[in-house]
Amino acid sequence: MKTTKSLLAGLIFLSSVTASVTAFAADGVVERDPFVAGSYCNQKFEAMEEQSLDTNDPVLKNHDIIDFYGDCNESPVGQDQVQEQKLDLQHRFVIDFESE
Repeated sequence: MKTTKSLLAGLIFLSSVTASVTAFAADGVVERDPFVAGSYCNQKFEAMEEQSLDTNDPVLKNHDIIDFYGDCNESPVGQDQVQEQKLDLQHRFVIDFESE
């Protein structure tokens, strides 16, 4: 009987954790750790597809994660992130191809 109760409690806990991760993943945010409430956060969210950076509707990748420190209200597909990721692509291009 104790084993059944423990198993049931574990399943309930696992389902609640899965539901909270799914809620964050719906907007592209994988993890959000606030340092001070209403201030700065450490967020991990999905990067955008390079081809979609110049469109009005950027598409998130499922496998590249950005580790962001800043405002807790930062959007993974916001204009600030679009500019940052474009700049990152330019820097990678310079490092990979122009240094030869």
